[in-house]
Amino acid sequence: MAEQPVSEPVSSSPASRRRRKFLAVVDKTPECQVAIRFATRRAQYTGGRVSLLCVAQHDDFQQWRGVEELIRDEAHREAETLIVNAAKAVNELSGILPELVILHGEPAPCLAKLISEDRDISILVLAVGSAKQSAGPLISSFLGGSTHRIPVTLVPGGLSEAEIDALT
Repeated sequence: MAEQPVSEPVSSSPASRRRRKFLAVVDKTPECQVAIRFATRRAQYTGGRVSLLCVAQHDDFQQWRGVEELIRDEAHREAETLIVNAAKAVNELSGILPELVILHGEPAPCLAKLISEDRDISILVLAVGSAKQSAGPLISSFLGGSTHRIPVTLVPGGLSEAEIDALT
């Protein structure tokens, strides 16, 4: 009697075929590194992907067009530096090549726009600053009763690398 090959059940659901994408926001805060490491480790252990968002913030300076363009370009270069350094950290830690997104404007609206447009993003990872600080604008915007389609993971910003690794 010939042995029948064993096959895995096939799901027709598109969601079951794609890998979970963890989104972390890159900025200058110390807790940002905690969120990036947590998202990276979760993606690594679950076979997921990492997406990094950095928002280039600049004041609207509408008096002189040339000055406005210089300010915008400098903000973009700063965002590029931040996100490239974060991407290197993700890759060195896990071997994952993250998706990089730079948007211009205010962080909360840019984040909401990205989440609404990128249907592959499954989880937003944010790190919370010290207890002495109030919740930042990103956390407030997601906890303030607005309806977003993905869960948000809040990670204590004071965790060490070893503590993060133990959680994931």
